[in-house]
Amino acid sequence: MGETLTEFASREGTQTPAAAREGATPLALWLKLLSAGPIVILVILIAVLSLVSPPFLTPRNISNILAQTAVIAVVAMGQHLVILTRGIDLSVGANLALATVMGALCYKATGSGELTILAMLASGAVVGAINGSVYVFGRLPHPFVITLATLSIAKGLALQLADGRAMPGMPEVITFIGGDSVLGMPVSFFVVATVAGLILLMAKRLVWGRWTYAVGGKPEAAVRMGIPVRGVLISTYVIAGLCAGVGAVILAGRTDAGSPLFGNLLELDTIAAVIIGGASFLGGRGHIGHALIGAVMIGVIRNALNLLNVGIFFQLIAIGVVIVIAVEADVLRNHLESRVRTLRAARLA
Repeated sequence: MGETLTEFASREGTQTPAAAREGATPLALWLKLLSAGPIVILVILIAVLSLVSPPFLTPRNISNILAQTAVIAVVAMGQHLVILTRGIDLSVGANLALATVMGALCYKATGSGELTILAMLASGAVVGAINGSVYVFGRLPHPFVITLATLSIAKGLALQLADGRAMPGMPEVITFIGGDSVLGMPVSFFVVATVAGLILLMAKRLVWGRWTYAVGGKPEAAVRMGIPVRGVLISTYVIAGLCAGVGAVILAGRTDAGSPLFGNLLELDTIAAVIIGGASFLGGRGHIGHALIGAVMIGVIRNALNLLNVGIFFQLIAIGVVIVIAVEADVLRNHLESRVRTLRAARLA
């Protein structure tokens, strides 16, 4: 007597359409929960910390957190675009340091606040353009190599130009951006919000945004579709460099100085912020909010550990553990997406 379809599917390790329908729903639910995980974790973290440390949720401390995370947040948004195209930028910290030194030199030579800001932004953009151009036209297998090289070059150049020392003194417009508050909120918060709005507008309203997702998701298909892949890749590195320049303006204004020692390990913080927020190293998937959520989460963790008098060394351990969890969550999410696609295909069969 012939076996039924269900018996055959069970024996062969496949699923019938009915079984696929039953399996797809819980998997899809888990996938949605996993995607919302970073923001849920952030909310729970804030709630717990407000109970453990009453000063945590005070307006003054919230303002401190926003000011402290502004640099990471704005540079992480540029890093997010690079990771979206399956790349990475290891030079953002050294790029920021060089930009602050270039700004300090420009202010010393001209005394102009506007020119000082332009010098910082231009410095960041030039380093970003070098990263993108060498990666694309040099046909490098991965941007890791060139961004690691520019990390060393930019850091060495900053140390040489500043003679290894901090250069105090910044114009009032920069100290206002980096150190002042408006309506109880740090001015740097509004800078971060403006940069986020511009990048979101570019990603959602311009064809460039669709091209960026296409290049990161399916590079070979993007080439066949006629998308200017080289131009898209270079543009993401230029924007990442510009974001480093904006971060330089904020940090120089907050410290009233330019220094070749700024930005140490900033590349790791920004990569961590993007991945913790829920973006993927596999590219083609993510939202600018991911970088912001990750940056705020890093800021919240560090601020809370400071309030609880936890040592700086343990803070590094805590951030490392969070990164490992975030990467594993990305692996699990990719696995669940694959399973959901398989079950949906079986359901339609």
